[in-house]
Amino acid sequence: MTEIPIILFAYARPDHLRRTLNCLRGEQVPRIFAFSDGPRTPDKAIAVDQVRNMLRTIDWCDVVLCERDENLGLGRSILQGVTEILKDNEMAIVIEDDLIVAPGTYNYLCAALHQYAQNPRVGSVTGWTHPTVTPNDIKNQPYFDGRAECLVWGTWARAWEGMERDAKSLMRECESQGIGRNHYGADLPAMAEDELRKNIWAVRFLYHHIATRRLCLRPPWSMVEHIGFDQQATNAHSAGQWASCPLKACPPIPNQWPTAFEHPACPLLWQNASGTQPPQPKTFLHRIQQRISRMRLSITDRRISKP
Repeated sequence: MTEIPIILFAYARPDHLRRTLNCLRGEQVPRIFAFSDGPRTPDKAIAVDQVRNMLRTIDWCDVVLCERDENLGLGRSILQGVTEILKDNEMAIVIEDDLIVAPGTYNYLCAALHQYAQNPRVGSVTGWTHPTVTPNDIKNQPYFDGRAECLVWGTWARAWEGMERDAKSLMRECESQGIGRNHYGADLPAMAEDELRKNIWAVRFLYHHIATRRLCLRPPWSMVEHIGFDQQATNAHSAGQWASCPLKACPPIPNQWPTAFEHPACPLLWQNASGTQPPQPKTFLHRIQQRISRMRLSITDRRISKP
């Protein structure tokens, strides 16, 4: 089988990065493409140098290190870095310097990427989920969600095509297909509005999945812990309701992987977790429009799922 590389994004948190690298070393990762962002302000230069020294001294796998002269920020760094690596690699797994994983996560995600490599309905796989958004009937098998993920995830070059479009245009495309912008939570439109101004990226990936009717494979419980909810975090300020559960043993790799259909509970779980628009009056016309929209989505899903 093709070896799947890790794409690692690091900035100025050597203590966090050390824990991330310890996890990856235990996973026996064969190759890391590491992107080290430049210091945003002069006071960050020492920490950036510490991060780069740590990456340069890795001797337990092959490392290709890109040291940015300027500070791209997380959004631009990930968009450019993943695009660059997927030009020459069929698939990859992405991790940031404030995430740690349970033993076996790399093998689990690699198995999933190989399993669905030729399935156009699947857009990504992830090691993260949360009890708040996990359907009640999920036991020890993975499931499919229409909302993608940005915490330890993998994808294919084929699914990354189209990521040059910004989140707002993808959101409008979803609406033109009859998919409400809040279908997977009211947090998404606000992030789409802020994408370019705040230099974020994940909301683009999420709406890209929704607009192309692709699915994300999630594990039955999380294999990922976010350790960046502290004063050093660059893109996370408080765990809140999304506080990580203690890591436990990696789920078993399925003998039979699930068919690529979204679990029907996912949209409502995300709406309940992330909010929805204020309820609108259920007029007769409104009910007819909702019914037509559901029929259109169902027909399109059946067409996409045909071999």
